[in-house]
Amino acid sequence: MTFKYPDIATQAISRILAEKQSSYDRNVELTDVQEPIISAPPEVRRIIERVLQAEKDKLYMKNPRNINDDILRIIKEEVQ
Repeated sequence: MTFKYPDIATQAISRILAEKQSSYDRNVELTDVQEPIISAPPEVRRIIERVLQAEKDKLYMKNPRNINDDILRIIKEEVQ
């Protein structure tokens, strides 16, 4: 036994539950994405680069652990 929704109900439900498309510009260039990193002060750039490297180092792990601790350690080291 299957229950069939009337067309109006189906349309209303699908409108409510539908994912909305992003209004962001779809023609984003790599330079636009990297601009905040490039224009950041050297200290911030070092933190970003070290955090990205720490994340890359954990990619091989099935269950990466302690990345938050690694990020916190990196920030503390760069601030001191």
